Amino acid sequence: MPCSSPPPPGVELCPGKPPILRVEPTGDAPSWAAEHSEALRAVVAEHGAALVRGLGLQHAAEVRAVFERLATWLMVEKEAFAPRRVYSGGVYSTSKWPANQQMCMHHELSYRLEFPGLMLFACLDAPTRGSATVLADSQVVLDALPAELTERFEREGWLLTRTYNDEIGASLAEAFGTENRRAIENYCRANAIEFEWRPGRGLRTRQRRSAVVRHPDTGRRCWFNQIAFLNEWTMAPEVREYLVEVYGADALPFNTSFGNGDPIGEDVVQLINRVYEDNTAREPWQAGDLMLVDNIRTAHGRDPFEGPREVLVAMADTVSLSDCSPTIQVIAG
Repeated sequence: MPCSSPPPPGVELCPGKPPILRVEPTGDAPSWAAEHSEALRAVVAEHGAALVRGLGLQHAAEVRAVFERLATWLMVEKEAFAPRRVYSGGVYSTSKWPANQQMCMHHELSYRLEFPGLMLFACLDAPTRGSATVLADSQVVLDALPAELTERFEREGWLLTRTYNDEIGASLAEAFGTENRRAIENYCRANAIEFEWRPGRGLRTRQRRSAVVRHPDTGRRCWFNQIAFLNEWTMAPEVREYLVEVYGADALPFNTSFGNGDPIGEDVVQLINRVYEDNTAREPWQAGDLMLVDNIRTAHGRDPFEGPREVLVAMADTVSLSDCSPTIQVIAG
C-alpha cells in the first residue's frame, strides 16, 4: 500500500511503519525541538508515536537538550529490570540485551505505580543490520487477543516475581538506587511490593498489577503490561535452561504469572508474542533519528542487530496507575 501524508503536513503514514516526519538539519536541534514540540506531541497524540528523520543528532549532550525541550521533566528510573548506562540528567542507554535476540514488546515500567507516559529515543550510531525499535498499538493488540484470555487478566491482573542476585539482571543498587535494606523495604511497602530476604539467595519481590488500563487522556482501553516480555518462556531456550539449572525454577531473575499465581503456559506467551508481531510497525534506525512514543498507547521492543548500536532513551511525563482506571486495586503502605 502506498504511503500517505495527511495532516499534520509532512507526516508519512505507511503500513507497517511508524509515522515518519522528515526534516532538514538546522544545526540547532534543541531550538528546532522547542519550536516544534507542540506539533510533535500532537502527532504522538494522534498516532501513538513519531519518528523524526533528518535532524542529525550527534552527541549525548545535544540529545539531552532536545529531550528536555520535548518533555516537562525527565524521570529517574526505578525498578529497572536490566542494567543501563547512565549518560546524565535522566538520559540512559537502552537496556542491555543480547544483540542476537529479539527484545519482546512491552510498556516501560508498567509494573510500577508510577510510570512514564512518554518515551524518548535518539540514535547516535546505527548498526549495519536490524536494530529497529519496533512498535505496536496496545488497543489493537488487546482487541486481537482472545477475549477469554484478556477477561481473565482483567479480573486477576498479572503478577511479577523478581529474584535479585549479583550476576543476572539489574542489581539492587541499579533497581532501587541503594543497597540499604531498610531503604529498600520502605520503598517496597510504599509501592505495594511484597518482599522477602532469602538466605544466600538475595531479595525476592512480588507485585500484582493491572494488565488492562485506560489511557488517562483518551479513555482508550490498552493492553498495558510486561506479561510476555518478563516471562520465562520468552527467554531463549538455552538461557532459560541455564538459569533454571543455576538458580532453580523458583528463583529466576524475573517471571510473570496470572494474578492469582497460576503459571502462564508457553502457549499463552507464544500467542501474545505472535499477536504483537502481527501488529508490529518497524523502521530501522538511521544515525541522527529521534523518536517519541506514547508509552501507554504504544508498546515497544527491539529487533536483533549486527554492528555497533548507540540509542539513547529518556522517560518523561510521569503517570500514576491510579489515573488509568486499573482493574486491580493495590494498597501501598
